[in-house]
Formats: sequence, C-alpha cells, structure tokens
Amino acid sequence: MSDKPSVLFVCVHNAGRSQMAAGWLRHIAGDTIEVRSAGSEPADHLNPVAVQAMREVGIDITGQTPVRLTWDTAEASDVIVTMGCGDTCPVFPGKRYEDWKLTDPAGQPIDIVRQVRDDIRARVATLVAELRPLPSSPGSTGGHGSAGSAR
Repeated sequence: MSDKPSVLFVCVHNAGRSQMAAGWLRHIAGDTIEVRSAGSEPADHLNPVAVQAMREVGIDITGQTPVRLTWDTAEASDVIVTMGCGDTCPVFPGKRYEDWKLTDPAGQPIDIVRQVRDDIRARVATLVAELRPLPSSPGSTGGHGSAGSAR
C-alpha cells in the first residue's frame, strides 16, 4: 500500500470529464497523489473537444484511454469522485465520495467544454489542498498552514 493518497475519477464514458480531472490532478499534484480514472460504460476514444480544451492550457491527455470501472480500481482508491454517472456508479464501502455536478462535454461546443475544464480545475485544486500535506521547510513554524482552508 502506498503512503500517498489515491483518487479515482469516474464518469459514464471516461472520455471527457474524468479524463480532464485526471489530467488536472497530474498537472497540479505531480506524483504526490496517485491518479486513476474510469467509466461505467467507457467510450472507444477520448472526446476530441476535451482533448483540445486541455491542450489549450498545456495539458496533454491524448495518451489516455477510456477504461471500464472495476472493483479492484475502486477498492484501491482513497477518494472516489463521480461525475454524472448516477446509479451506474457503484458504491464501495469505506471510501470518501464526492459527486461533482458537471455539464457533460459530449457533443458540446468548445466554449462550454472550456467552462467545464475550468470548473474541474478549481475543484481539483481544492481536492489537492485537502489531500496533500503542506510541505515543511527548514525554519518553518507551520503556524499559518490552516489559513487557506476556506472555500
């Protein structure tokens, strides 16, 4: 078992929202958080408009492939973030869940997908702040570490 937290992003097709969230998490957290994404009914390929929107902010998700959600993937994750899969996303006992209400980018124009991308970025940044311990530096007293917890 790894000491670093793991996050699983789940949407229906694992082609848009969950892939953008995984891209943002890798970008923001680096290797401090393990990143997974999956879909209850995975598509054959990524949403090209989601790929374009992420490319615009310097994040390349083209190497990712939609994958099916499995029990093992969910069981190995500390946090499960669902995005619009409703009852098709199974519940795994003992896991922290967040359900992010986001517009499905499938079939949407780039302007809408950019809004979804930016909304996901803000949510991922908050999640990272909650999961990743504050770095300690020599001489730091750590007395102001909780000041940024307001939403």
